[in-house]
Amino acid sequence: MSEKTIRLIVTRQDGPDSGSYEEEFAIPYRQNLNVISCLMEIRRNPVNVKGEKTTPVTWDMNCLEEVCGACSMVINGKPQQSCTALVDKLEQPIRLEPMRTFPVVRDLVVDRSRMFDSLKKVKAWIPIDGTYDLGPGPRMPEKRRQWAYELSKCMTCGVCLESCPNVNSKSEFIGPAALSQVRLFNAHPTGEMNKEERLATIMTDGGLANCGNSQNCVQACPKGIPLTTSIAALNRATALQSFKNFFGSI
Repeated sequence: MSEKTIRLIVTRQDGPDSGSYEEEFAIPYRQNLNVISCLMEIRRNPVNVKGEKTTPVTWDMNCLEEVCGACSMVINGKPQQSCTALVDKLEQPIRLEPMRTFPVVRDLVVDRSRMFDSLKKVKAWIPIDGTYDLGPGPRMPEKRRQWAYELSKCMTCGVCLESCPNVNSKSEFIGPAALSQVRLFNAHPTGEMNKEERLATIMTDGGLANCGNSQNCVQACPKGIPLTTSIAALNRATALQSFKNFFGSI
């Protein structure tokens, strides 16, 4: 009886301008392995199923506990975190592909600059004056703090952008992650001082109008963040801001 193995088909790419190709690997089966454990085993002994020595597969990782968001990839057609993707729950052969919403750097590593640039565009931070002690800030009502905490779980993994059909190379759509952060920081007692500026940004090209309401993002989010609820709330907020802008100009 042959030893039980785990089969993985990895979509590989030698560089940003190279073509992609598939390479299959087989590693000894062990219980409770995740996808990253499999990739580590391949890196330890980079030999494909043909018995050919090859280069180790390249991928991103950091925390290994679904907090940093770095290890996102497409596993059996579904964008998700490879650190929490358990082999025993996956159909074999396990197919690993890079997220195609972002430019591929090498193998499973992608450049997520598009997402981080969107966060810069909407000023997804709380601005303060200087680095000196400003004293205690204003308190948030407990009810608001609770739902704001849910939005703060975003780990910029990019899974929501990968699953969104409106985020692609032909669109400037900033995506659901950045939109949700607009709602988060606009709700903060200090962050709301830039509320109108953030709303103005998402009312331009690439903002809310580019959302097709497919709702793929909320289904794919590994943290269960209510992204579509945020988008709905922002639609109301931008409508009110439009009326305010119109009547303020009269």
